[in-house]
Amino acid sequence: MILLLPLLGVCLTVAAQDSIDNQRHNHYGDSTDVFYRHLKLNEVTVTGVTGETKLKHATAPVSLVSSKELRSTASSNIIDAIALQPGVSQLTTGNGISKPIIRGLGYNRVVVMSEGVRQEGQQWGDEHGVEVDGAHVGSVEILKGPASLMYGSDAMAGVVILHSQPVAADGELRGSVSTEYQTNNGLWGYAMNMSGNQQGFVWDARWSGKMAHAYKNKYDGYVPGSQFKEMAARLMMGLQKQWGYSRLAGTFFHLTPGIIEGERDTQTGELEHEEGWGGHSYGKWLPFQQVKHYKLVWDNSLNLTHGYLKAIVGYQQNRRQEFEESYNEASLDFKLHTVTYDVRYLTHEFDGWKVSTGVQGMWQQSQNLGEEFLIPAYRLFDIGAYATVSKQIERWTLNGGVRWDHRHLHGDELTEDGDLRFRDFSRNFDGVTGSVGAVWNMNDNLNVRLNVARGFRAPNMSELASNGSHEGALRYELGNEQLSPEYSLQADLGVDFTSPYLSAQLALFANRIDNYVFLKGTGNVIDSHPVYNYTQGDARLLGFEAGVDFHPIHSLHLENTFSYVDARQLHQPDESKYLPYTPAPRWTTELRWELLHHTHPTIGSHAHHTHHSRGLSADNLYVSAGMECYLRQSHVYAVDQTESETPGYALLNLSAGTDVTWRSKKIAELYITADNLLNKAYQNHLSRLKYADVNNLTGRRGVFNMGRNVTIKLVVPINIL
Repeated sequence: MILLLPLLGVCLTVAAQDSIDNQRHNHYGDSTDVFYRHLKLNEVTVTGVTGETKLKHATAPVSLVSSKELRSTASSNIIDAIALQPGVSQLTTGNGISKPIIRGLGYNRVVVMSEGVRQEGQQWGDEHGVEVDGAHVGSVEILKGPASLMYGSDAMAGVVILHSQPVAADGELRGSVSTEYQTNNGLWGYAMNMSGNQQGFVWDARWSGKMAHAYKNKYDGYVPGSQFKEMAARLMMGLQKQWGYSRLAGTFFHLTPGIIEGERDTQTGELEHEEGWGGHSYGKWLPFQQVKHYKLVWDNSLNLTHGYLKAIVGYQQNRRQEFEESYNEASLDFKLHTVTYDVRYLTHEFDGWKVSTGVQGMWQQSQNLGEEFLIPAYRLFDIGAYATVSKQIERWTLNGGVRWDHRHLHGDELTEDGDLRFRDFSRNFDGVTGSVGAVWNMNDNLNVRLNVARGFRAPNMSELASNGSHEGALRYELGNEQLSPEYSLQADLGVDFTSPYLSAQLALFANRIDNYVFLKGTGNVIDSHPVYNYTQGDARLLGFEAGVDFHPIHSLHLENTFSYVDARQLHQPDESKYLPYTPAPRWTTELRWELLHHTHPTIGSHAHHTHHSRGLSADNLYVSAGMECYLRQSHVYAVDQTESETPGYALLNLSAGTDVTWRSKKIAELYITADNLLNKAYQNHLSRLKYADVNNLTGRRGVFNMGRNVTIKLVVPINIL
């Protein structure tokens, strides 16, 4: 109960909820039985480390989010759905765009994996989200800490792995339809899918859509530019046999978000908007973006005598257009082509040993097709090779590995109206990384982990050569061609305890980064936007996540988590000693009561026949009350007003959910969630909108986050065979 101390103003630094709540069956199934999931915690398998590994043998910190948890969470996108996981935050510029932040690091320092390949879609900018539909995601693994060993450059902060729904069992034909509605922004979403497995021929088809009008809060009213529409589809076909599998998957994602400019009428203080705009309108209003992401992935695995060989090749096309003055002609128009490849061999366990080795990389070409420019057109080539080894010795698991990476970047020259906008240049970056770690399974309930890893990240094209106004981020950015690659050295120490009545986790980390790249305000103004340029220096990050889940009786849970990171530049004066955009310390608490749980009796019993005749009923019924408490963030980079302090605030949330059954058979899942129940007006420290115009009437600066929002979600499974 020590984690209740934040109520007294201490708000410790805790972050867990880790794997405990998310482990159901093998790959995060849907059983919610408390006793079952705690006993089975050590049997859960994770895939984001060196091949398939039991969670109790993973030396680096890993959080898991199950399919059930994703379905029961109210969100506007997939990153929003996982943003309350310990050590995870999100940077937002509006309602439909979120970027993952892991332990205070984001942008190109976090790799997002989807369909088995890294998601590449202009992730260098604030106004560029992750182009993956949450309805298509079956479960999520979050690797916290440098993961360059397995994922190469950019995985310095960690990796978010978005798993698709598992393949249907042989002879199975299944599907589902779902819909949801949110009251604040009128979000209406739907999703449909059907999948099957007939004698090893597997397939999966999914279609989903979403639309929302502007969100509102009590200070700003409706926020112009926060409306969005989304459409997504997925089709997978393949073979799954004793020799392995071969699958071909294609996805389409189309997002049309508005752009929140935050400009205000100097007389009324109201947010300015296009003539004819209405807060309840689902239509497009200038300015807005149009983002289309296409992906084709061929995933193969071949079972060999002593291991298995995996090969995966993917092609992605990301096109981002920004419409400012015309509905038909884009001002900004980026088109990015990406080819990724990954070939690896993993051995079966022999005498406690497991070995893996592989080669992976990517090729990219980015084009500027519009009339305005932010970064030069460029080409990128990336290749990396690695080898890892692990050894099981009684209650100890030891592992380590080494990797080499090479990246080549070439930016093209661009002359605009006779003036040189971007010059022709090339840069090459090489990095050697590695990690070593150990896990001590002291007994069936207690595990101790230690891991030391070196990370590497090459600067991206935006950091090297940007030169333009970012409307969504409300600033003008200038790159720096002389930037050096970042190198990090991080140590992780973790302890986790599980039992039928209490589970607790504590993860400490210390991270030293050489040549940390960040934006710094210059005090100048171009095109009515403040000018920021990229610079770098050495940094260190310290922090921890911890949490406790206390369940004294079968049906009652009291969960508390806390996340904290202190990020500083070394050898700097007070006004510039903190790294910009570091998440505020966060404490979350939830009291959950499971009123009905697994009421289906054993088949064949007398109770079973009694229950079976009841007709419509509820199962796995729960209600919960929770609070998100964000402490004041006063550790800011204050030079040239780069960022400002953010006061603390607390949000009260309520939720309930149940399985609806008919004669013992589940026919639907129903979830109701009320977020920000008290309609608190607040600004998250990582929201870029807090730096928008000042309201001259109230003196408040920026745009505030969403007010009270009630979500109703219905999921109907379809089991044909």
